[in-house]
Parts: sequence; structure tokens; C-alpha cells
Amino acid sequence: MKIIHKETLADIQNTKITRVDITCPHVVRKVEPGQFIVVMVSEEGERIPLTVVDKDIGKGTITLIFQEVGLTTKLLGKLKIGDSLYALAGPLGHPTEIKKYGNVILVGGGVGIAEIYPVAKALNEAGNHIDTVLGARTKSLLILEDGLKEVSNRVFVATDDGSYGQKGFTTDILKKLLIERRYDLIYAVGPIPMMKSVSLVSKQSGITTAVSLNSLMVDATGMCGCCRVTVGGKTKFACVDGPEFDAHLVDWEELERRNNIYIEKEKHICNLHKL
Repeated sequence: MKIIHKETLADIQNTKITRVDITCPHVVRKVEPGQFIVVMVSEEGERIPLTVVDKDIGKGTITLIFQEVGLTTKLLGKLKIGDSLYALAGPLGHPTEIKKYGNVILVGGGVGIAEIYPVAKALNEAGNHIDTVLGARTKSLLILEDGLKEVSNRVFVATDDGSYGQKGFTTDILKKLLIERRYDLIYAVGPIPMMKSVSLVSKQSGITTAVSLNSLMVDATGMCGCCRVTVGGKTKFACVDGPEFDAHLVDWEELERRNNIYIEKEKHICNLHKL
């Protein structure tokens, strides 16, 4: 589990997005699009889930892309080429159902763009027409645009400040696309408010919409129950029942409340470690 490549993809406005390639032959052999791994940077550290963005079977490596937000992602970002992780478990979660749907829209916001990339590759190989919508606060924080252009029929970009693409939000572009043609699937990953907005827009059109939920996780094997989400009025665990769910059945208000529980404590811990 050694880091053999490290790259800063974006570093602006107190936001840093980092890519690392890690040797992990046992995960490379089995991981499929949509699945994730759990990482421990050190023996005393916490466990965090990260989506496997890409893999190289020949090299036996997986690619992870993460935003340095909390304590563990910041510690992970401090590791150098040649350093090793303390522990890594996976692949975990159900893979994305890949088949020929027809016309598909992929929506990625912020670091969630990294999570739609492996799904885009697989859906492209399955013969789907793919329109990809990417959202970022500003041009400098946009990631993987070139890679997604290679596996998409069309790529649209929205930035909050209008520095690149269309000024506005991913849902502004989504609404226009839904007027243009009939789509068979929408797949969205990004901040919870973005996924919630995509769900509201797509529900009006009656189009099947899947989201990958970045809920809180500790154990990630269904033991702790930390990642509880309500889907269709039933309690689900994002780690073992997901991470993908029908967007129109997710209780978004509950999910937002749960994900905000530890924000202040996380800031306090980062300040203690001077990160």
C-alpha cells in the first residue's frame, strides 16, 4: 500500500484536491465502478471511505482523489511518494449497475467529479450516449475535464463565478438538457445540496436518478450503523446497502443534518493538530 504517484490537482481558495496512486493488487483485481475502499493513514487514525477513481491492473495500482478537508484527509495529503498507508480495506459497497441504458446524463460537482469518472468509462464501454455536466466554484477547482471528454459524447461545465463554462449551477444545464431530448438515466455525485437539487429537477421529468451518498462512515462493513440513511421510508446503511441509491427516495433533509453533526468538532481537532 505504497504511494507511487502524487499530484495536486487544485489548490486555491483554501481548497486542495490531491491525487495519489497506491499499490494495492488485491483491490485492483476485484474493484468495480462505484465501489470504495476504507483507508487508515496511521495506527491511531480514523477510517475514511474513498471511491476508487481508476485502476491499473498491470501496475497493480488504484487511484484515489480526495479533498483535504478533515483531519485524516489532511494527514493523507501530507504523505509523500514512497510512504505507505497503515491499512486499506476493500473493495466495499455495491458496484454501479452497468448496462446499455441509452441516453445518460452524469452530473459531478466538486470532488464528486472524480467519483463519476469510473462510471462514465464503464457506461461508455457499454455503448451509452453520455452527456456529462461538471460543476465547480471556479475554473481552478475543476478536475478531470479532459478525461471525461474522452469517454463522454458531450461535456458541459458550470462555475459559480462564471470563470469557465456557464455561470451558475449544474442544475441550470440539466434543465436545458432535459428539454432537448429524452434521457434514460441520470447519475449524480457531489455535495449533498447539489445531489438534492438534481433529484428535485429529475423527479419532475420522471427519469430514474441514482446518487452515490457520501454519508458518515466508521466501520464501513455494516457493524456500526453510523452511515444510516432513510431511503423510501426505510433505514439503509450506505456502506453495505449502497453507496448508490434512488435519489427520489432519499430523505435529503435527514442526510444533511447527519452530515453536519461533527463539523465543529472536526475544525477543533484540525486546529489542535495545526492542520
